[in-house]
Amino acid sequence: MIPPRRIAYQGELGSNSHSVCEREYPDLESVPCASFEDVFAAVEPGNGGAPSADLAMIPIDNSLAGRVADIHHFLPRSRLHIVAEHFHRIRFSLMAIPGASIGDLRTVHSHVHALGQCRNVIRELGLEPVISGDTAGAAREVAEAADPTMGAISPPLAAEIYGLEVLRDDIEDEDHNTTRFVVLSRDFVVPPQGSGPMVTSFIFNVRNIPAALYKALGGFATNGINMTKLESYMVGGKFAATQFLSEVDGHPEDPALKRALDELRFFTTDVKILGVYPAAPERR
Repeated sequence: MIPPRRIAYQGELGSNSHSVCEREYPDLESVPCASFEDVFAAVEPGNGGAPSADLAMIPIDNSLAGRVADIHHFLPRSRLHIVAEHFHRIRFSLMAIPGASIGDLRTVHSHVHALGQCRNVIRELGLEPVISGDTAGAAREVAEAADPTMGAISPPLAAEIYGLEVLRDDIEDEDHNTTRFVVLSRDFVVPPQGSGPMVTSFIFNVRNIPAALYKALGGFATNGINMTKLESYMVGGKFAATQFLSEVDGHPEDPALKRALDELRFFTTDVKILGVYPAAPERR
C-alpha cells in the first residue's frame, strides 16, 4: 500500500497555514510542526532519517507585516526548491467558549501579529490583549481553559476544530490583509517554457567592487525584466549586506531573462535558482 502524501506546515490545527494546505492540497495529509525549522527538516533529505513529508507550505510575505524573517533565514541555506505559490486572504474571528458573550470577555488571546492587525476591535471592546505563540494555539488554549472571560482571535477554521463559538467575523483592521505562501519540494521541478506566466526566485552574492549591485541588476532593466522582489541579507556575521534574494517575472529559458541572468553572473557569485513556478492568479 502506497502511504498518503503529506504536506508540512508551521502552526497548530486551524492556523492559516493549515487552512491553505486544506484548500490547495485537499488530497494530501496536512502535518503540523512546532517551528519553521521543523517544517524544513520534515521535507529535507539527510536529516538523520527518512523525510516525514513530501512538501512544505511556508508563509513568505504579508501585505501588512512584510517579509516573514525566519523564512528568509532558512531559504538560502535550504536544499528545498519552490514549486508553487498561493495567496491567502487573512481573516480573523473573535471566538470564545459556547455560551459566552462579547460582554463576558475581559482578555483576548492571539499571536502578536494578529493582535496588532485587530487593534480596532480590541480597543472598541476594551479587551486586554494576551500574546500566544500561535493564532490557532490561542483558540485551543481558550477551549481548554473553559473560561467565558477569555476570547481568542483566530482563523474561522480554529473555531470549528476546537469547538468554540464565533462572536464576530472579519475583525481585522484592513480588508487587504493577505499572506503569500510558497510550496517547497525536494525535487527541482521546472515547468516547461511557454506553459503560462512564471516566477523565477533566486539568490546571489555581489562581488566586492564598487557599484556591483547596480551593474548586476542592469541586465534586468535593459532586457525589460520585471523584478518583483529584492531583499538583502548579512552573511557570515558581517554588517555589509552582500547576499540578495530576488524574484522576477519570467522563465529562465526565456531569451530576455536568460540574457539578464547571464549578465548577473558576470558581476556576482553563488547565483542559485530557488525555484521556477507558475505565477498565482492573484498576482494579476
